Amino acid sequence: MHQQKITEKQFVIIVAGGSGQRMGTSTPKQFLNLNCKPVLMHSVQKFYDYNADISIIVVLPLEHISTWEALCNSHSFHVKHNIIPGGETRYQSVKNGLAAVSSPGLVAVHDGVRPLVSNELISRSFKDALKNGNAIPCIDVNETIREVLPIGNRKLNRNKIKLIQTPQVFKSEILQKSYQLPFCNDFTDDASVVEKAGYQINLIKGEKQNIKITTEFDLKFAEIFLKETESGNF
Repeated sequence: MHQQKITEKQFVIIVAGGSGQRMGTSTPKQFLNLNCKPVLMHSVQKFYDYNADISIIVVLPLEHISTWEALCNSHSFHVKHNIIPGGETRYQSVKNGLAAVSSPGLVAVHDGVRPLVSNELISRSFKDALKNGNAIPCIDVNETIREVLPIGNRKLNRNKIKLIQTPQVFKSEILQKSYQLPFCNDFTDDASVVEKAGYQINLIKGEKQNIKITTEFDLKFAEIFLKETESGNF
């Protein structure tokens, strides 16, 4: 399965609006160093490696754009991408990114701090979205899950619960129509927006290593995983 089988124009909106608070640092987590280059740079590179013709849109807080441009210059990072100022919420940031989608096609939305996504998952996500309108990667929950109630708590059936990842890929007309909805606090990802617009969500198998870097432990895991992958151990 190769991306060249898809003739539709492909876009990816990489959302990079995080802070470094949970990392205990003032450096935004998308700019933290991961094996000699910023986390966000790894994520952008993954989509370029998948398809050099994909249109890459990076959404950043306005105050972080100059930092990103300086990092690209200092790392001699020349992967072509458009930089779009983000909004106050993830919803608004994705909406701003969608305004840069210049033609009909398939649009992926990816967290800038998920640098371990594989070429295989990206490819499979686009192919499945072409067939079903959208493709949302997920993984099983292995731990016991309990819901905290106003009084007490209760066990949930983990077999009916999935952890959702990115990239989430959609036909452009579906995503653009969905993002005409007014903002709602329940919009925690793009699938929740599309679902609210009345579309059925199509889940596909994700990858355990496709973590979202939010803690120091996550960053250390990513460093080890990349080194082991480069050495051929994965």
